[in-house]
Amino acid sequence: MSALSPAELGLPAEPAAAKPKDPPATHLRVKLDAQLRALLGHEAGARVGSDPEHVHQMRVAIRRMRSVLKMSGDLLGPTTEPVRAELGWLGTTLGEVRDLDVLIIRLRAVTAGFGAVDQPSARRLVSKFVTQRGNAKRRLIRTLDSSRYATLINQLAQLARRPEIERVDGLTGDGATTARLDLVAGLRKPYRKLAKAVAALPEDPPDDDLHALRIMGKRLRYAAELAEPAAGKKRAPQVRELMKAAKRLQTVLGEHQDACVAAERVRRLLDPDTSPDPQVAFIAGRIVECEAARRADARADYPRAVARIHSTAKSLLR
Repeated sequence: MSALSPAELGLPAEPAAAKPKDPPATHLRVKLDAQLRALLGHEAGARVGSDPEHVHQMRVAIRRMRSVLKMSGDLLGPTTEPVRAELGWLGTTLGEVRDLDVLIIRLRAVTAGFGAVDQPSARRLVSKFVTQRGNAKRRLIRTLDSSRYATLINQLAQLARRPEIERVDGLTGDGATTARLDLVAGLRKPYRKLAKAVAALPEDPPDDDLHALRIMGKRLRYAAELAEPAAGKKRAPQVRELMKAAKRLQTVLGEHQDACVAAERVRRLLDPDTSPDPQVAFIAGRIVECEAARRADARADYPRAVARIHSTAKSLLR
């Protein structure tokens, strides 16, 4: 089954663009349109599975669309929240494959620096995750072939299509009212949530707390991406700076999370009830040691990334 084309979904041949003075709903629809095209553009590659970037980009498109729908309130209609929930379902299926892709690439990079004598054991260890990835890929294909997925794509296209009369400054064509949505002012909520979480962190935060902070930074970044075209010439550079700062935090804490996940999943292979291969166990120990060092480096770096977000947000959202 091949991905649907924009024409088959009732979308224009070329992606639409929004001007700063266009209604907020127009900016939301334009962003949805662009990310839906990105999702479909990488679907064929994700099905083949030879390049992990396709699954990654599908997952990124899903996250961006979920961010758009979260910010939209009722501007795009009553189906917004159910569609957002369905995107979460699809993202979970893609995430299973993506997480294993990241892990496999990471383990191969780490073990490449080990001596030749250790390479056969390293390959045996990595092969266990390759098998898991194959199973996850088959589940993903079943998802992409399902009627549930096809329904979701059509629902997203419906939300992305621009009606003849768009909501403008809190009004719809039939006179119904809705709260005005200022996309730049809308950055306050994700920023304040992140700032509050940072203030509550202890000196040595639990890994899960830093993972949650990374998600908040990602949501702030996606909100800034949505706000930038509507910001106008004066505020757009500040929005871009906030976007970059949030991306930096996401990168630093992404490295932290990847190190934690790699160490934990490698440890899980060493089930004492299954008489683990001693040579694989030796490689696993070396990997865990490497990941502990990477985790420590990320922890030392993240406060600087947070400080940059604070300084940028205060000048933009004052």
